[in-house]
Amino acid sequence: MSQIALPLVAGASGPSRIVLGNANAAAFEAMALAATWPFRSAVLAGPPRAGKSLIARWFEGTGLGEAIDDADRVDETELFHRWNRAQESGTPLLLVTGLHEAGWTITLPDLASRLGAALQLEIGAPDEAMLGELLEIHAEIRGLALGPGAASYLVPRIERSHMGIELLIETIDRLSLERKVPPTQGIWREALEELYGPNEPRLL
Repeated sequence: MSQIALPLVAGASGPSRIVLGNANAAAFEAMALAATWPFRSAVLAGPPRAGKSLIARWFEGTGLGEAIDDADRVDETELFHRWNRAQESGTPLLLVTGLHEAGWTITLPDLASRLGAALQLEIGAPDEAMLGELLEIHAEIRGLALGPGAASYLVPRIERSHMGIELLIETIDRLSLERKVPPTQGIWREALEELYGPNEPRLL
């Protein structure tokens, strides 16, 4: 397991690095070869809170090409022009979306055919090793000292998703502040019960 530092950007907030793991390793390998993409374009899809915007920032910041975040929300004519400009300049273009290919309905035929020919990349669900690192990063962002054993206790009991780990840390932080106690195992257990009910471990 490793992490990728993000380029410094004025005004940027949130995590300063990306956890590289089973969920996104294949996508990063493909992005490192952006010059070989078909038509120098790729579409990256992934679930909520999976770091898609961070990846777009990393892709542009490292000089691999241009990125359009939330591409599914951008005017289709504008996307079509951006695609054409990328072809003219020879600059790889990464379009980032929260929608999978089947869920992104493109009405402009020329754009649909071009993006259909682009390389399709996807972020999957994190495994336990990646969840453990995400747990540490989100706790660090909030200034939470979870203490030893947190990952081994919490990871097998949570939903295996990027959103799940973020909600867990948010809940632990809130309960710790409300109870005015450190976020130790009693708070962990209370957070799990609030999120998932009394039946644990989850072991999803």
